[in-house]
Amino acid sequence: MKSTKKMFLYAALLLPMLFFGQTAFDKFDGRDDITAVIVNKKMFQMMGKVDSKDKEAQQYLNLIKKLDYLRVFTTTNDKTTQELKSTAEKYIKSSGLEELMRVNDKGKNIRIMIKSGAKETVVKELLMFIEGSGKDDTVLLSLIGEFDLDEISVLTDKMNLPGGDVLSKGTKGKK
Repeated sequence: MKSTKKMFLYAALLLPMLFFGQTAFDKFDGRDDITAVIVNKKMFQMMGKVDSKDKEAQQYLNLIKKLDYLRVFTTTNDKTTQELKSTAEKYIKSSGLEELMRVNDKGKNIRIMIKSGAKETVVKELLMFIEGSGKDDTVLLSLIGEFDLDEISVLTDKMNLPGGDVLSKGTKGKK
């Protein structure tokens, strides 16, 4: 009887950690060899409260209201690049992401993966991995929310995200 109570107690303590604990990419936050940008839902909500008459700015504000989490990790360290790549590949296999596009351009390997939403152009999650070469940055970008692919170019332009030009080109007009 005591062992059953202990099991329930452990399960009650561990389950929240499984669902609300670290993601596969959190281990890269706070490292000296990685530049990290992390924006959570609260920040997006605060940014979305701004009122604007400018049509493009309003599109941006409408988009950020739909976002939950943004993580961008960049590095030029070869060993860290391999670690980012390995983690991204494991995550892609386990998370149900599907490939949107892949580009190999001048030594850069670029992959854009998505998890689709209710409609064809709605995305729940977007993952972009750019494997740099030489002095070029390696970029891992993870975006979670419920947004339309056509809106991504507005986000990448306004936030000046690393790899945003590639992401913007790859998602414009995809239906």
